[in-house]
Amino acid sequence: MGRELERLLDTLEQDLFRQADRARNSGSQSVYLAALQTLRSQRDAVVPRFLSGLATALANLHEPTPDDSKASSPDVESLRLVDHHEIAEDNVLTEIARRHESRAGLPLLLLGQRFGVLAGQPAFDAARLPVGPQALGRMLALASKEAVVDVDTRLQLYRLFDRQLMAGYLTLVETMNAQLDGANVLPGLAFVPSRRRRHAPGGEHPREAMGDNVSAAAGNAGPAGAAGGGTSPAGTGTGARTRNGPETDRRHGSGHTDAMAGATTVLEMQALDELQQLLARRRELIGLPPQAAIPRAVHERTPEAVPEITPAQPRIALATQEVDAALGDLQAAGHSPRNTTQIRQALLAKSRLQRGAATSLSQQDNETFELLGMLYTEIGRELRQGTRSADLLERLQVPLLRVALQDRGFFVRHQHPARQLLNAVAEAGTTWQAEGEADPRLDHQLDNAVDHVIKNYDGDAKVFASANQALSQHLEAMARKAEVSERRHVEAARGRDKLELAKQRAAESIETAIGDAPLPKFLRTLVDQAWADVLSLVLLRHGEDSEEWREHVEATGQIVAASRGSTAPAWLQPRIEQALGLVGYQGDEATAIAKRLAAVADESDDPATRTELAIQLKARARLGDSEPAPAPPPATPRNAREEACYAHLRSLPFGSWIEFATNQQGDMVRRRLAWFSPVTGRALLVNQRGQRIDDARGHDNLDQIARLIAIGEARVVAPAEPTGLVDRAWQATMGTLRSLTGRDLPQETP
Repeated sequence: MGRELERLLDTLEQDLFRQADRARNSGSQSVYLAALQTLRSQRDAVVPRFLSGLATALANLHEPTPDDSKASSPDVESLRLVDHHEIAEDNVLTEIARRHESRAGLPLLLLGQRFGVLAGQPAFDAARLPVGPQALGRMLALASKEAVVDVDTRLQLYRLFDRQLMAGYLTLVETMNAQLDGANVLPGLAFVPSRRRRHAPGGEHPREAMGDNVSAAAGNAGPAGAAGGGTSPAGTGTGARTRNGPETDRRHGSGHTDAMAGATTVLEMQALDELQQLLARRRELIGLPPQAAIPRAVHERTPEAVPEITPAQPRIALATQEVDAALGDLQAAGHSPRNTTQIRQALLAKSRLQRGAATSLSQQDNETFELLGMLYTEIGRELRQGTRSADLLERLQVPLLRVALQDRGFFVRHQHPARQLLNAVAEAGTTWQAEGEADPRLDHQLDNAVDHVIKNYDGDAKVFASANQALSQHLEAMARKAEVSERRHVEAARGRDKLELAKQRAAESIETAIGDAPLPKFLRTLVDQAWADVLSLVLLRHGEDSEEWREHVEATGQIVAASRGSTAPAWLQPRIEQALGLVGYQGDEATAIAKRLAAVADESDDPATRTELAIQLKARARLGDSEPAPAPPPATPRNAREEACYAHLRSLPFGSWIEFATNQQGDMVRRRLAWFSPVTGRALLVNQRGQRIDDARGHDNLDQIARLIAIGEARVVAPAEPTGLVDRAWQATMGTLRSLTGRDLPQETP
């Protein structure tokens, strides 16, 4: 517990730092940083306080149980208004405790019996157990009270406590049961529900009317029971065979044939055959058939549900049809465990309660659970946790298990409707939700698709196809919008780049005309602002080889010559005034500027008029001023590594992806290099939605991106294979199986 709690606090620190780094305003950032500072200063005391509280609870195990009747009459003077934050914390901790009490129902029931023996008291229920979920939650709240002061941060701590620390709680409870069992505290304790004996209609013997439970117990006298087996037909009993019927036995005994029947092409048949070889080889390496996990489920303590010390019983193998029916009940309940292992444990525990004997899955069904679990693990490597898609994929596990149990072709058939929906939901999390921005419309479509499957699937794969149709249409519409948005940003970036080049060329023309002799300061201001805008616009409109550009370059030379005493030609002032009108100068303002540029004598000219004109120039927006300033040139020359990265960037095709580090923890964000200018070095980065990314870290300049790549703070993403996320995950799963079995089999044909 201490080690896991330390890891929990490390995760909380990283989350707070990440939230502060991504905060949208300084106020939110200061809150996160303050919470992080408090946690770092006080965290050393959290684990000792927690362990001290746990040790105290165990040491006081013999204390008498408080009388609930006295607690029902509270002292009026002690009543007070409860802050809503306290209610929120209590509700969260209570919900966490209930969830884990439900998942570890049977082991907690057995542990409560053993703790009752240790304390010399009646059996402990989950609420009174000093190692129960409720007690651990209270200990964490008390231990972290000074280190985690902010309410939102405390709720975040409790959520991490639920997901991270309590993820291994079930194993912990089973380990404690095993420890106490080894110490002869109720050794061999098992849970067997008592059944009322009654005569069946027609004079049937009570033992025959009890079905599987009696049949399984009777199997102990035979060879299977003596060997501790339970998966053979003799061990399953006549009750199981009578209820399931010959059809169930046929399906159970010919799972491979049914699975192969789901493959419709030669490639799928080959892929399934390879899968069967790998699984068979894996079973050979294990040496024994995979054993069913210890059943775990919710159990209520009733007079008819009393733990008893019973001899080992054979396990009853469940037919695929029974497993599918049990999964259907779990699907209808709407609450799905987090992974396939927990689903299998809940299913077996419920079956054990119903039958009164241990149950197991068939070999093929067990492998199907493991295969889907491995596939989900590989999907999780690409899927960012915490997204809406991650939660929805958990809810899809039960329907997908039902599909895979009936048709193992689900794993190898790329066009399988269930596989396509799984791919659509997963890629929505990696593609459209990667920025951490809320999209209510997309969330609504994802929820509708998953809800449709959960409510309507009962063996017909068309339910997945109909759910995927609306979702796919929405994702295609998002892709089209992203493409249009990116195209607009690219066109705007090209326009900005042309404008920047035109400004540079106009400045060069002015400098060439001026030469070494400087102009008066006020006249130079007029030339650099008003006349430079004219030259830039003419160059943009007509090009450098046009007659209009040559005429305005000639006019620039006449302006410089007039400022040095030469007589200006008569056409100069009208042309200047007309040209100024192109960039927005009108009326008296254009006339005044034209007279000064053409060096025309004006009797009304005085310093006040010049000052007024300077103020007007300063207040006027220049051509292209609404666009961001160009990226500054590199402050220092690039070294060999930076030069190689820069050359590589210039060789990339438009649309390449680049990942940038967002913090010191190594979190990366992916950006698309939609366009760049090989002349100016300006770059356009967009996100998956085609929205332009603007920041102050030099990501809009190839030189700065090359320097980030050189120091490892950015990297170019290799072009991805044209396959879906689920296809890549399944290929990785097959690779894992090949590495485990040591078989060098041919790769799966895409």
